[in-house]
Amino acid sequence: MSEAEDRKPRSDEARAAYDPEITSEFAIPEGLAVARTSGESETTSEFSVPRGLEGAQPEAEPEGSAFNMPPTYSVKDAPSAFTPAAGVPMITLITDAPWQDRMRTMLRMPVAERPALEPVVRAEDEGPAVPRVLDLTLRIGELLLAGGEGAEDVEAAMFAVCRSYGLDRCEPTVTFTLLSITHQPSLVEDPVTASRTVRRRGTDYTRLAAVFRLVDDLTDAEAHVSLEEAYGRLAEMRRNRHPYPGWALTLAGGLLAGAASVLVGGDVIVFIAAALGAMLGDRLAWLCAGRGLPEFYQFTVAAMPPAAIGVAFSLAHVDVKASAVITGGLFALLPGRALVAGVQDGLTGFYITAAARLLEVMYFFVGIVIGVLTILYFGVQIGGQLNPDAALNISSRPVVQILASMVLSLTFAVLLQQERSTVLWVTLNGGVAWSVYGALHYTAGISPVASTAVAAGLVGLFGQLLSRYQFASALPFTTAAIGPLLPGSATYFGLLSIAQSEVDKGLVSLAKAVSLAMAIAIGVNLGAEISRLTLRIGSAGKRRAAKRTRGF
Repeated sequence: MSEAEDRKPRSDEARAAYDPEITSEFAIPEGLAVARTSGESETTSEFSVPRGLEGAQPEAEPEGSAFNMPPTYSVKDAPSAFTPAAGVPMITLITDAPWQDRMRTMLRMPVAERPALEPVVRAEDEGPAVPRVLDLTLRIGELLLAGGEGAEDVEAAMFAVCRSYGLDRCEPTVTFTLLSITHQPSLVEDPVTASRTVRRRGTDYTRLAAVFRLVDDLTDAEAHVSLEEAYGRLAEMRRNRHPYPGWALTLAGGLLAGAASVLVGGDVIVFIAAALGAMLGDRLAWLCAGRGLPEFYQFTVAAMPPAAIGVAFSLAHVDVKASAVITGGLFALLPGRALVAGVQDGLTGFYITAAARLLEVMYFFVGIVIGVLTILYFGVQIGGQLNPDAALNISSRPVVQILASMVLSLTFAVLLQQERSTVLWVTLNGGVAWSVYGALHYTAGISPVASTAVAAGLVGLFGQLLSRYQFASALPFTTAAIGPLLPGSATYFGLLSIAQSEVDKGLVSLAKAVSLAMAIAIGVNLGAEISRLTLRIGSAGKRRAAKRTRGF
């Protein structure tokens, strides 16, 4: 080995130190006096305070609740509160008003403006169990919603039950098939939510009235109804049988159809034929229900016998009004109760429930249309002489038609399973409705839609007054009373025109039937709202209306 090779460094560090031109890019330049530290450099966060910055580092904020005041908040620096020029209205509720009005008033208020609940002393030593109170509330709401009550009235009843047991912060929610309620004990505690599904619906206004009496007793401060008593009364309501047997319902359906046929100009033969057709259709519908068929097919089958009897009279050239027979049969099937409830939900802001109810009405109506159109089509094909331009003679017998309207309302009340004490009132209300309609339309010459709306408004007004007098639901006093106003003749003539290939004329007649139905529903709701405005209701003045969205 040569002497030069012996002087050559054996490693890269030695080579770099030996050769001054070979240096690392991280090496410290010569002549720079920097204190060297032993070990690796300290790793710090980019949010740490730089070295050399004077001042003490602030202490970390303690972890707290989201409802705690911010550490920088002070009363001195708080923004000034805005007070309207007219002042802040004082919220007062009239204690002697019906519980429906008080609860509906509170539900229509913003949550922050509802008056605080006064302490309620109950028989229970440790207070009510929140889950059981919520379960009782849902069961009561289920019976009301299944019985056809409007969504706002169901929420008012649920709200009243919760407040009667001392649960203040409760928010009930009602849709077409789902009930839910949420209770939050305080602002820092977790809310408790319970829900219940409505799967079966049935028309029994006697049970509906019993539920309203239970809610009225629960809201009474002097009644002191315990949870066990409320559960016992609720179970008794479910066990009770309907007040009218099946044969009475079938007979009532026949009398309803016969009275409706007389209402549109029929005679004794037409009365008997319409009654027989309606009773036969009712029995066929019961048979389909026993087989488990949906209500759509039940309505389709029930609409066929009256139409078949009318076509048979036309084929036999019997000198009777076949159109009156078919029209009377349709009166017993038109879903007036569901229509009124659907429009009422829409007018009070429950749009999802209103859309579901109106969709249900549309399905029932389509079922009736299919059943009648099937019979009319085959009747026209085999030579039946049915004239869609035939005018029904309605205005020539006012006394007979008023009596027929009262019979129609009475039988409708029986079909709705109403209490016997309410049948007389709803019968008189139906007679008043037809008298007002006849006076406006046939005597004063006002359009049928406007006349129907005014008559339905009086029905809603009187029904609301009667319900307040008895502290009950308004449905038993209004639903059966609108029976004489249902658009049976317009529906029949529209279907007959479509069966005879006159589609344009048929659609015009069906559009008239829809307009009359909407006039009935809006009139009933408007009459009820007028009664609430004219009577003393505890509230913060007028009801606040929702602001228009103006397209956004």
